[in-house]
Amino acid sequence: MQQCETMEINEREILKQLFKAAVDAADPKINLPPNLPKPPKGKTIVIGCGKGVAQMASVLEESWVGDLSGVVVTRYGFAENCKKIKVLEAAHPVPDENGLRATNCILEELEGLTADDLVIALICGGGSALLPLPPPNFELSDEQELNKILLNCGAPIGVMNAIRQHFSQVKGGQLALAAYPAPVVTFVVSDVPGDNPAQVASGPTIGSQVSIQDAISFVNSYKISLPTKIKEYFEKEITSVPSFRDERFLKNDVKIIASSNLSLVAAAQKAEELGFMPYILSDAIEGRAADIGIMHAALAKFKQDQNATFKRPAVILSGGETTVEILGKSGRGGRNTEFLLAFALSIENEKRITALAADTDGIDGSENNAGAFCDGTTVIKMRENGINPQMNLVNHDAWTAFDAVSELFIPGPTGTNVNDFRAILLS
Repeated sequence: MQQCETMEINEREILKQLFKAAVDAADPKINLPPNLPKPPKGKTIVIGCGKGVAQMASVLEESWVGDLSGVVVTRYGFAENCKKIKVLEAAHPVPDENGLRATNCILEELEGLTADDLVIALICGGGSALLPLPPPNFELSDEQELNKILLNCGAPIGVMNAIRQHFSQVKGGQLALAAYPAPVVTFVVSDVPGDNPAQVASGPTIGSQVSIQDAISFVNSYKISLPTKIKEYFEKEITSVPSFRDERFLKNDVKIIASSNLSLVAAAQKAEELGFMPYILSDAIEGRAADIGIMHAALAKFKQDQNATFKRPAVILSGGETTVEILGKSGRGGRNTEFLLAFALSIENEKRITALAADTDGIDGSENNAGAFCDGTTVIKMRENGINPQMNLVNHDAWTAFDAVSELFIPGPTGTNVNDFRAILLS
Protein backbone atom coordinates (compact mmCIF):
# COMPACT_ATOMS: atom_id res chain seq x y z
CA MET A 1 0.00 0.00 0.00
CA GLN A 2 2.97 2.36 0.48
CA GLN A 3 3.35 2.97 -3.23
CA CYS A 4 0.31 5.22 -3.60
CA GLU A 5 0.95 6.99 -0.26
CA THR A 6 4.45 8.14 -1.21
CA MET A 7 4.00 9.07 -4.86
CA GLU A 8 1.95 11.79 -6.47
CA ILE A 9 -1.39 10.35 -7.56
CA ASN A 10 -3.15 11.15 -10.82
CA GLU A 11 -6.55 9.84 -9.83
CA ARG A 12 -8.16 10.07 -13.25
CA GLU A 13 -5.33 8.16 -14.91
CA ILE A 14 -5.68 5.42 -12.29
CA LEU A 15 -9.42 5.24 -12.92
CA LYS A 16 -8.74 4.93 -16.65
CA GLN A 17 -6.41 2.00 -15.95
CA LEU A 18 -9.10 0.28 -13.89
CA PHE A 19 -11.63 0.79 -16.68
CA LYS A 20 -9.16 -0.65 -19.20
CA ALA A 21 -8.57 -3.69 -17.00
CA ALA A 22 -12.33 -4.27 -16.78
CA VAL A 23 -12.78 -3.96 -20.55
CA ASP A 24 -9.76 -6.12 -21.36
CA ALA A 25 -11.19 -8.90 -19.19
CA ALA A 26 -14.23 -8.94 -21.48
CA ASP A 27 -12.19 -8.99 -24.70
CA PRO A 28 -13.56 -11.64 -27.11
CA LYS A 29 -10.03 -12.19 -28.48
CA ILE A 30 -9.17 -13.81 -25.15
CA ASN A 31 -12.45 -15.42 -24.16
CA LEU A 32 -14.02 -16.70 -27.39
CA PRO A 33 -11.40 -18.98 -29.06
CA PRO A 34 -10.99 -21.48 -26.18
CA ASN A 35 -14.75 -22.06 -26.09
CA LEU A 36 -15.38 -22.75 -29.77
CA PRO A 37 -17.04 -26.10 -30.68
CA LYS A 38 -15.79 -28.56 -33.27
CA PRO A 39 -16.83 -27.91 -36.88
CA PRO A 40 -19.98 -29.82 -37.90
CA LYS A 41 -20.48 -32.29 -40.76
CA GLY A 42 -22.55 -29.70 -42.60
CA LYS A 43 -22.53 -25.91 -42.79
CA THR A 44 -21.57 -23.43 -40.08
CA ILE A 45 -23.82 -20.37 -39.95
CA VAL A 46 -23.00 -17.38 -37.77
CA ILE A 47 -25.66 -14.99 -36.53
CA GLY A 48 -25.54 -12.31 -33.88
CA CYS A 49 -26.53 -8.94 -32.53
CA GLY A 50 -25.23 -6.32 -30.12
CA LYS A 51 -22.89 -3.41 -29.79
CA GLY A 52 -19.80 -5.63 -29.55
CA VAL A 53 -20.86 -8.34 -32.00
CA ALA A 54 -18.68 -7.19 -34.92
CA GLN A 55 -15.55 -7.70 -32.81
CA MET A 56 -16.82 -11.13 -31.74
CA ALA A 57 -17.44 -12.04 -35.40
CA SER A 58 -13.95 -10.93 -36.39
CA VAL A 59 -12.36 -13.07 -33.68
CA LEU A 60 -14.51 -16.04 -34.69
CA GLU A 61 -13.38 -15.76 -38.32
CA GLU A 62 -9.73 -15.71 -37.29
CA SER A 63 -10.11 -18.66 -34.93
CA TRP A 64 -12.46 -20.97 -36.82
CA VAL A 65 -11.10 -24.03 -38.61
CA GLY A 66 -13.16 -24.58 -41.75
CA ASP A 67 -15.69 -22.60 -43.73
CA LEU A 68 -18.44 -20.43 -42.32
CA SER A 69 -20.83 -17.66 -43.33
CA GLY A 70 -23.51 -15.56 -41.73
CA VAL A 71 -24.90 -12.18 -40.72
CA VAL A 72 -24.57 -10.08 -37.57
CA VAL A 73 -25.95 -6.63 -36.77
CA THR A 74 -24.38 -3.91 -34.65
CA ARG A 75 -24.89 -0.26 -33.85
CA TYR A 76 -23.97 2.45 -36.36
CA GLY A 77 -20.24 3.18 -36.11
CA PHE A 78 -19.43 -0.10 -34.33
CA ALA A 79 -18.79 -2.26 -37.42
CA GLU A 80 -15.57 -4.10 -38.15
CA ASN A 81 -14.36 -5.63 -41.41
CA CYS A 82 -15.06 -9.34 -41.73
CA LYS A 83 -14.31 -11.50 -44.77
CA LYS A 84 -16.97 -14.20 -44.48
CA ILE A 85 -19.51 -12.83 -42.01
CA LYS A 86 -21.63 -9.92 -43.21
CA VAL A 87 -21.70 -7.08 -40.65
CA LEU A 88 -24.78 -4.86 -40.87
CA GLU A 89 -25.44 -1.66 -38.94
CA ALA A 90 -28.67 -0.35 -37.44
CA ALA A 91 -30.01 2.08 -34.85
CA HIS A 92 -29.73 1.81 -31.07
CA PRO A 93 -31.45 2.29 -28.61
CA VAL A 94 -34.58 2.76 -30.76
CA PRO A 95 -34.78 0.33 -33.73
CA ASP A 96 -35.00 1.46 -37.35
CA GLU A 97 -35.64 0.07 -40.84
CA ASN A 98 -32.06 -1.15 -41.17
CA GLY A 99 -32.52 -3.20 -38.02
CA LEU A 100 -35.65 -4.74 -39.49
CA ARG A 101 -33.81 -5.58 -42.71
CA ALA A 102 -30.94 -7.09 -40.73
CA THR A 103 -33.35 -9.29 -38.77
CA ASN A 104 -34.85 -10.61 -42.00
CA CYS A 105 -31.36 -11.24 -43.41
CA ILE A 106 -30.52 -13.32 -40.34
CA LEU A 107 -33.74 -15.31 -40.68
CA GLU A 108 -32.88 -16.02 -44.33
CA GLU A 109 -29.52 -17.45 -43.22
CA LEU A 110 -31.36 -19.92 -40.99
CA GLU A 111 -33.68 -21.31 -43.67
CA GLY A 112 -33.40 -24.97 -44.64
CA LEU A 113 -30.78 -26.05 -42.09
CA THR A 114 -30.41 -29.69 -41.04
CA ALA A 115 -29.26 -31.51 -37.92
CA ASP A 116 -25.80 -31.82 -39.52
CA ASP A 117 -25.38 -28.04 -39.65
CA LEU A 118 -24.31 -25.75 -36.82
CA VAL A 119 -25.43 -22.25 -35.86
CA ILE A 120 -23.10 -20.09 -33.79
CA ALA A 121 -24.93 -17.17 -32.18
CA LEU A 122 -22.93 -14.20 -30.92
CA ILE A 123 -25.04 -12.22 -28.47
CA CYS A 124 -24.17 -9.12 -26.46
CA GLY A 125 -25.79 -6.03 -25.00
CA GLY A 126 -27.77 -3.74 -27.28
CA GLY A 127 -29.19 -6.60 -29.32
CA SER A 128 -32.80 -5.98 -28.29
CA ALA A 129 -32.99 -2.77 -30.31
CA LEU A 130 -30.83 -4.08 -33.15
CA LEU A 131 -33.05 -7.11 -33.80
CA PRO A 132 -36.60 -5.80 -34.27
CA LEU A 133 -39.44 -7.86 -35.70
CA PRO A 134 -42.84 -7.05 -34.18
CA PRO A 135 -45.68 -9.59 -33.97
CA PRO A 136 -47.95 -10.15 -36.98
CA ASN A 137 -50.31 -7.25 -37.74
CA PHE A 138 -47.91 -4.76 -36.13
CA GLU A 139 -45.46 -2.36 -37.75
CA LEU A 140 -41.91 -1.34 -36.93
CA SER A 141 -43.36 1.95 -35.67
CA ASP A 142 -45.19 0.00 -32.95
CA GLU A 143 -41.97 -1.62 -31.74
CA GLN A 144 -40.23 1.76 -31.88
CA GLU A 145 -42.94 3.33 -29.72
CA LEU A 146 -42.78 0.47 -27.23
CA ASN A 147 -38.99 0.82 -26.99
CA LYS A 148 -39.23 4.54 -26.30
CA ILE A 149 -41.77 3.94 -23.55
CA LEU A 150 -39.67 1.24 -21.93
CA LEU A 151 -36.47 3.32 -22.08
CA ASN A 152 -38.18 6.15 -20.21
CA CYS A 153 -40.25 4.15 -17.70
CA GLY A 154 -37.52 3.60 -15.10
CA ALA A 155 -38.07 -0.18 -14.90
CA PRO A 156 -35.08 -2.54 -14.48
CA ILE A 157 -33.57 -4.03 -17.62
CA GLY A 158 -34.98 -7.47 -16.77
CA VAL A 159 -38.50 -6.08 -16.80
CA MET A 160 -37.96 -4.24 -20.08
CA ASN A 161 -36.52 -7.33 -21.78
CA ALA A 162 -39.36 -9.55 -20.52
CA ILE A 163 -41.87 -7.24 -22.18
CA ARG A 164 -39.77 -7.01 -25.35
CA GLN A 165 -39.58 -10.80 -25.59
CA HIS A 166 -43.35 -11.09 -25.83
CA PHE A 167 -43.67 -8.37 -28.47
CA SER A 168 -41.38 -9.97 -31.04
CA GLN A 169 -41.07 -12.78 -33.56
CA VAL A 170 -37.38 -13.41 -32.86
CA LYS A 171 -36.70 -12.71 -29.17
CA GLY A 172 -37.13 -15.19 -26.33
CA GLY A 173 -35.63 -18.18 -28.18
CA GLN A 174 -37.62 -17.76 -31.39
CA LEU A 175 -34.48 -17.18 -33.47
CA ALA A 176 -33.11 -20.56 -32.35
CA LEU A 177 -36.35 -22.27 -33.36
CA ALA A 178 -35.97 -20.75 -36.83
CA ALA A 179 -32.70 -22.71 -37.09
CA TYR A 180 -34.17 -26.02 -35.89
CA PRO A 181 -33.20 -28.87 -36.32
CA ALA A 182 -29.68 -27.40 -36.51
CA PRO A 183 -28.10 -27.13 -33.02
CA VAL A 184 -27.29 -23.63 -31.81
CA VAL A 185 -24.25 -22.70 -29.72
CA THR A 186 -24.72 -19.28 -28.18
CA PHE A 187 -21.80 -17.19 -26.90
CA VAL A 188 -22.93 -14.42 -24.56
CA VAL A 189 -21.19 -11.28 -23.40
CA SER A 190 -23.46 -10.45 -20.48
CA ASP A 191 -24.55 -6.89 -19.77
CA VAL A 192 -27.41 -7.74 -17.42
CA PRO A 193 -27.38 -7.84 -13.61
CA GLY A 194 -27.10 -11.42 -12.44
CA ASP A 195 -25.80 -12.63 -15.84
CA ASN A 196 -28.94 -14.50 -16.88
CA PRO A 197 -28.13 -15.26 -20.56
CA ALA A 198 -31.85 -15.34 -21.46
CA GLN A 199 -32.00 -11.64 -20.60
CA VAL A 200 -29.07 -10.47 -22.75
CA ALA A 201 -30.48 -8.86 -25.93
CA SER A 202 -33.82 -10.36 -24.83
CA GLY A 203 -32.48 -13.87 -25.43
CA PRO A 204 -33.11 -14.44 -29.16
CA THR A 205 -31.64 -17.97 -29.06
CA ILE A 206 -32.57 -18.95 -25.49
CA GLY A 207 -35.99 -20.14 -24.34
CA SER A 208 -37.82 -17.67 -22.14
CA GLN A 209 -38.28 -18.14 -18.40
CA VAL A 210 -40.90 -15.38 -18.31
CA SER A 211 -44.50 -16.05 -19.32
CA ILE A 212 -46.84 -13.62 -21.04
CA GLN A 213 -48.70 -13.37 -17.72
CA ASP A 214 -45.46 -12.32 -16.03
CA ALA A 215 -44.94 -9.65 -18.69
CA ILE A 216 -48.46 -8.32 -18.10
CA SER A 217 -47.84 -8.18 -14.34
CA PHE A 218 -44.65 -6.16 -14.98
CA VAL A 219 -46.59 -3.68 -17.11
CA ASN A 220 -49.11 -3.23 -14.32
CA SER A 221 -46.61 -3.18 -11.45
CA TYR A 222 -44.46 -0.48 -13.03
CA LYS A 223 -47.49 1.44 -14.30
CA ILE A 224 -46.17 1.35 -17.87
CA SER A 225 -48.60 3.18 -20.13
CA LEU A 226 -48.83 1.17 -23.34
CA PRO A 227 -50.53 2.31 -26.56
CA THR A 228 -54.04 0.87 -26.83
CA LYS A 229 -53.21 -1.54 -29.66
CA ILE A 230 -50.19 -2.98 -27.85
CA LYS A 231 -52.08 -3.16 -24.54
CA GLU A 232 -54.86 -5.15 -26.21
CA TYR A 233 -52.27 -7.51 -27.72
CA PHE A 234 -50.88 -8.32 -24.27
CA GLU A 235 -54.32 -8.67 -22.75
CA LYS A 236 -55.14 -11.44 -25.25
CA GLU A 237 -52.30 -13.43 -23.62
CA ILE A 238 -51.30 -14.97 -26.93
CA THR A 239 -47.59 -15.39 -27.52
CA SER A 240 -45.29 -17.49 -29.69
CA VAL A 241 -42.38 -17.25 -27.25
CA PRO A 242 -41.27 -20.81 -26.38
CA SER A 243 -40.54 -21.98 -22.86
CA PHE A 244 -36.95 -22.80 -21.95
CA ARG A 245 -38.26 -26.35 -21.36
CA ASP A 246 -39.10 -26.76 -25.07
CA GLU A 247 -37.45 -29.98 -26.32
CA ARG A 248 -36.17 -28.21 -29.42
CA PHE A 249 -33.58 -26.47 -27.21
CA LEU A 250 -32.14 -29.73 -25.81
CA LYS A 251 -29.18 -29.96 -28.23
CA ASN A 252 -28.33 -26.28 -27.91
CA ASP A 253 -25.53 -24.90 -25.75
CA VAL A 254 -25.08 -21.53 -24.04
CA LYS A 255 -21.79 -20.11 -22.78
CA ILE A 256 -21.19 -16.80 -21.01
CA ILE A 257 -17.69 -15.75 -22.06
CA ALA A 258 -17.62 -12.31 -20.41
CA SER A 259 -19.55 -10.64 -17.60
CA SER A 260 -19.57 -7.71 -15.22
CA ASN A 261 -18.36 -9.92 -12.37
CA LEU A 262 -15.26 -11.09 -14.26
CA SER A 263 -14.48 -7.50 -15.26
CA LEU A 264 -14.84 -6.17 -11.71
CA VAL A 265 -12.49 -8.87 -10.45
CA ALA A 266 -9.92 -7.84 -13.08
CA ALA A 267 -10.27 -4.18 -12.06
CA ALA A 268 -9.82 -5.17 -8.41
CA GLN A 269 -6.60 -7.02 -9.25
CA LYS A 270 -5.33 -3.95 -11.10
CA ALA A 271 -6.21 -1.73 -8.14
CA GLU A 272 -4.11 -3.92 -5.85
CA GLU A 273 -1.17 -3.65 -8.24
CA LEU A 274 -1.50 0.15 -8.01
CA GLY A 275 -1.54 0.09 -4.21
CA PHE A 276 -5.27 0.41 -3.49
CA MET A 277 -7.39 -1.94 -1.41
CA PRO A 278 -10.31 -2.97 -3.69
CA TYR A 279 -13.87 -3.44 -2.47
CA ILE A 280 -16.46 -4.88 -4.87
CA LEU A 281 -19.96 -3.90 -3.76
CA SER A 282 -21.86 -5.93 -6.36
CA ASP A 283 -22.00 -6.69 -10.07
CA ALA A 284 -25.82 -6.49 -10.13
CA ILE A 285 -26.85 -3.11 -8.73
CA GLU A 286 -30.14 -1.81 -10.13
CA GLY A 287 -32.38 1.16 -9.37
CA ARG A 288 -32.75 4.81 -10.31
CA ALA A 289 -29.38 6.19 -11.38
CA ALA A 290 -29.60 9.27 -9.15
CA ASP A 291 -30.57 7.23 -6.09
CA ILE A 292 -27.72 4.77 -6.64
CA GLY A 293 -25.35 7.73 -7.02
CA ILE A 294 -26.43 9.15 -3.65
CA MET A 295 -26.01 5.73 -2.03
CA HIS A 296 -22.49 5.32 -3.40
CA ALA A 297 -21.59 8.81 -2.17
CA ALA A 298 -22.78 7.96 1.34
CA LEU A 299 -20.51 4.91 1.37
CA ALA A 300 -17.55 6.88 0.05
CA LYS A 301 -17.97 9.64 2.66
CA PHE A 302 -18.39 7.33 5.65
CA LYS A 303 -15.49 7.72 8.10
CA GLN A 304 -15.21 6.27 11.60
CA ASP A 305 -11.54 6.03 12.50
CA GLN A 306 -10.53 2.40 13.08
CA ASN A 307 -14.03 1.21 12.23
CA ALA A 308 -14.03 2.75 8.75
CA THR A 309 -15.82 0.61 6.20
CA PHE A 310 -13.08 1.09 3.60
CA LYS A 311 -9.43 1.11 4.65
CA ARG A 312 -7.79 3.89 2.66
CA PRO A 313 -6.21 4.07 0.18
CA ALA A 314 -9.09 2.16 -1.39
CA VAL A 315 -11.20 1.81 -4.48
CA ILE A 316 -14.92 0.97 -4.38
CA LEU A 317 -16.07 -0.97 -7.46
CA SER A 318 -19.56 -1.82 -8.63
CA GLY A 319 -21.48 -2.88 -11.73
CA GLY A 320 -25.04 -3.49 -12.82
CA GLU A 321 -27.48 -1.38 -14.77
CA THR A 322 -29.29 1.61 -13.34
CA THR A 323 -32.30 3.25 -14.95
CA VAL A 324 -33.50 6.76 -15.69
CA GLU A 325 -37.20 7.57 -15.50
CA ILE A 326 -38.04 10.42 -17.86
CA LEU A 327 -41.47 11.96 -17.40
CA GLY A 328 -41.10 15.01 -19.63
CA LYS A 329 -38.62 16.44 -22.09
CA SER A 330 -35.05 15.47 -21.26
CA GLY A 331 -31.64 16.93 -21.90
CA ARG A 332 -28.51 15.09 -22.96
CA GLY A 333 -26.94 12.23 -21.09
CA GLY A 334 -27.16 8.59 -20.06
CA ARG A 335 -27.51 6.62 -16.86
CA ASN A 336 -23.80 6.80 -15.98
CA THR A 337 -23.53 10.58 -16.18
CA GLU A 338 -26.83 10.86 -14.27
CA PHE A 339 -25.45 8.56 -11.58
CA LEU A 340 -22.26 10.60 -11.39
CA LEU A 341 -23.97 13.99 -11.24
CA ALA A 342 -26.02 12.86 -8.23
CA PHE A 343 -22.80 11.45 -6.73
CA ALA A 344 -20.90 14.70 -7.40
CA LEU A 345 -23.60 16.79 -5.69
CA SER A 346 -23.41 14.51 -2.67
CA ILE A 347 -19.60 14.73 -2.29
CA GLU A 348 -19.30 18.50 -2.80
CA ASN A 349 -16.26 19.82 -0.88
CA GLU A 350 -15.20 16.31 0.13
CA LYS A 351 -11.47 15.73 -0.23
CA ARG A 352 -9.67 12.66 -1.58
CA ILE A 353 -12.70 11.19 -3.38
CA THR A 354 -12.52 10.79 -7.17
CA ALA A 355 -14.93 8.74 -9.24
CA LEU A 356 -15.55 7.38 -12.72
CA ALA A 357 -18.85 5.98 -13.97
CA ALA A 358 -18.89 4.62 -17.51
CA ASP A 359 -20.56 2.11 -19.80
CA THR A 360 -18.13 -0.64 -20.78
CA ASP A 361 -19.25 -0.49 -24.42
CA GLY A 362 -17.84 3.03 -24.64
CA ILE A 363 -21.19 4.79 -25.17
CA ASP A 364 -23.45 6.14 -22.39
CA GLY A 365 -26.97 6.54 -23.76
CA SER A 366 -27.00 8.25 -27.14
CA GLU A 367 -23.98 10.54 -26.76
CA ASN A 368 -20.33 9.93 -27.72
CA ASN A 369 -19.02 9.53 -24.16
CA ALA A 370 -18.83 6.40 -22.03
CA GLY A 371 -19.36 8.38 -18.84
CA ALA A 372 -17.56 11.00 -16.78
CA PHE A 373 -15.22 11.79 -13.89
CA CYS A 374 -15.85 13.83 -10.76
CA ASP A 375 -14.39 14.80 -7.40
CA GLY A 376 -15.33 17.12 -4.54
CA THR A 377 -14.74 20.24 -6.62
CA THR A 378 -16.67 19.23 -9.74
CA VAL A 379 -20.05 20.82 -8.95
CA ILE A 380 -18.30 23.98 -7.75
CA LYS A 381 -16.62 24.26 -11.15
CA MET A 382 -19.94 23.64 -12.86
CA ARG A 383 -21.51 26.61 -11.07
CA GLU A 384 -18.50 28.75 -12.01
CA ASN A 385 -19.23 27.85 -15.64
CA GLY A 386 -22.87 28.91 -15.45
CA ILE A 387 -24.30 25.44 -14.79
CA ASN A 388 -26.89 24.71 -12.10
CA PRO A 389 -26.01 21.04 -11.45
CA GLN A 390 -29.15 20.34 -9.41
CA MET A 391 -31.39 21.55 -12.24
CA ASN A 392 -29.35 19.60 -14.79
CA LEU A 393 -29.96 16.48 -12.71
CA VAL A 394 -33.70 17.17 -12.55
CA ASN A 395 -33.77 17.73 -16.32
CA HIS A 396 -31.68 14.60 -17.08
CA ASP A 397 -29.03 16.82 -18.67
CA ALA A 398 -25.90 15.50 -17.00
CA TRP A 399 -23.89 15.41 -20.24
CA THR A 400 -24.12 19.20 -20.56
CA ALA A 401 -22.97 19.68 -16.97
CA PHE A 402 -19.89 17.47 -17.30
CA ASP A 403 -19.08 18.81 -20.76
CA ALA A 404 -18.96 22.34 -19.32
CA VAL A 405 -16.10 21.33 -17.00
CA SER A 406 -14.32 18.99 -19.46
CA GLU A 407 -14.94 15.89 -17.34
CA LEU A 408 -16.51 13.62 -19.96
CA PHE A 409 -14.81 10.25 -20.48
CA ILE A 410 -14.64 9.39 -24.20
CA PRO A 411 -12.70 6.16 -24.90
CA GLY A 412 -14.71 5.30 -28.06
CA PRO A 413 -16.33 1.92 -28.81
CA THR A 414 -14.58 -0.81 -26.82
CA GLY A 415 -15.72 -3.89 -28.75
CA THR A 416 -17.43 -5.43 -25.74
CA ASN A 417 -20.30 -4.70 -23.35
CA VAL A 418 -20.53 -5.97 -19.77
CA ASN A 419 -22.72 -3.24 -18.38
CA ASP A 420 -21.88 -0.23 -16.24
CA PHE A 421 -18.54 0.21 -14.50
CA ARG A 422 -18.20 2.40 -11.42
CA ALA A 423 -14.93 3.06 -9.58
CA ILE A 424 -14.50 5.42 -6.61
CA LEU A 425 -10.97 6.19 -5.40
CA LEU A 426 -10.49 7.01 -1.73
CA SER A 427 -6.93 8.29 -1.77
